[in-house]
Amino acid sequence: MSETFSTSTSQEILPSEHFLNLPRPDVFIGPGASADNGPDFGGIVDTTTLAAHDFDVDTRTGFMPPDPPIHRLPEQWEPWEAVLEEAMRKGLQLAIREDVTDEERKTSDSWRSEVSNLPTLAIQDLAISEVLLRRAHHVLTFIMHFYIHTLPLTASVVIPASIGIPLLRVSRHLQLPPIATYSDTVLYNWELKKSPSTCEAETGLEWACTLDLDNLKSQDLFTGTRDEEEFFLASARIELRGVEALELMRASMDEMFVGDDIAVRRITSYLSRLAGVIHALTGLLMDVRKGCDPDVFYHRVRPWFCGQDADPAKRTWKFEGIEKCEDGMEEPTDLSGPSAGQSALIHALDIFLGLDNCRSEATPTSGNADARTLLRRMQIYMPRHHRAFLRHLSANPRPMRDFAQTKTPELVDAYNLAVGAVKEFRDAHIRIVALYIVGPATRGRAGEAERGSLKGTGGTQLVQFLKGVRDKTEDALLQ
Repeated sequence: MSETFSTSTSQEILPSEHFLNLPRPDVFIGPGASADNGPDFGGIVDTTTLAAHDFDVDTRTGFMPPDPPIHRLPEQWEPWEAVLEEAMRKGLQLAIREDVTDEERKTSDSWRSEVSNLPTLAIQDLAISEVLLRRAHHVLTFIMHFYIHTLPLTASVVIPASIGIPLLRVSRHLQLPPIATYSDTVLYNWELKKSPSTCEAETGLEWACTLDLDNLKSQDLFTGTRDEEEFFLASARIELRGVEALELMRASMDEMFVGDDIAVRRITSYLSRLAGVIHALTGLLMDVRKGCDPDVFYHRVRPWFCGQDADPAKRTWKFEGIEKCEDGMEEPTDLSGPSAGQSALIHALDIFLGLDNCRSEATPTSGNADARTLLRRMQIYMPRHHRAFLRHLSANPRPMRDFAQTKTPELVDAYNLAVGAVKEFRDAHIRIVALYIVGPATRGRAGEAERGSLKGTGGTQLVQFLKGVRDKTEDALLQ
């Protein structure tokens, strides 16, 4: 990685051989191809090894990017940035709120008209840069969520072509659904409070700014409240603290390749340390209570990023003009909102430890399918390089669980410590759900008071799903 720390462009931040600076394969004309010169596979990402940059996993920041995401798209796409900025500045209000005034409704109506009248901008020049595409996805999905969730509940949801068509095309390049995801709200939605030069002057460490979990703030927010920001930043801090877990996993896999007595002792130590890291992640999860009020979150923040399957009026979301597209666009089917379940970090822990989450009593629709299906569904909403990382991890020919069962009692104990720590993390998650969703729902509208009917923003039958995954984690303890 580069020894410089700059936020201006990816070319200044990252070395020339980093995959973010390689030519991108064009999904519309084939991987690495060009209309004039034919196939050119120089832009295809190599995912045959666990090299960090191949999977967009940084050795210092994990699944978070190594530098703050860009703040604004180039001038060509300024209309998008301007209309998002206006929505945040005007403090648009949720249509579902009962205390919205006539003046606030008029403000939302006027803003939506402005969105509808935007030109449908081309995205070809965005496709040269992964960094630009990520910002475009972030901006367009935030605009879309503002648009949908300020609509009267009696109105049909038709996303204007001015934002919907570019979003569908950007999403196709990124291989992401055209909806706000965990990466839009957490991974690529942060900046530093203190500048890198200030941190380095104070500490002598170039990376002190990013590694300081209290030096982060969010770039864009639906409500502008501290509650929303702390909700997003709690996940960002977990991602950064989880870097040590990724390193311990890597070191353990290296030692399993050797497999001798020294390697077993080292793996035993690594797994014990991994349990400690997971306990630290649990502490960060519970720390969300310090800055995010449950009722503010449930009633003012959470509705903004609900997807189609959590639409308060159970409406179908349609994209205007999709039938006129000449590039084979189809109405999207994956339209669940952002969820912590879309974090690759916790999935990586599950895969590494071989936790059996395959027979839980929960499904987004019927409540009778297994949790593994749901966890796989969450991966659809992850950046594609992170999905590739998880697939590679799943293909490990030396599963940790199998390895631990054939070695020393001390290794079994260390493995159980790590699994127990994951179980405690999931216990904490259930407590957070009870505090931030079940409690406010029970105190609020009667139709949401039935605990079993509550859905997460990612579309899951929330309580049953989390309890099922937690219980199967406990079942994975070795005897």
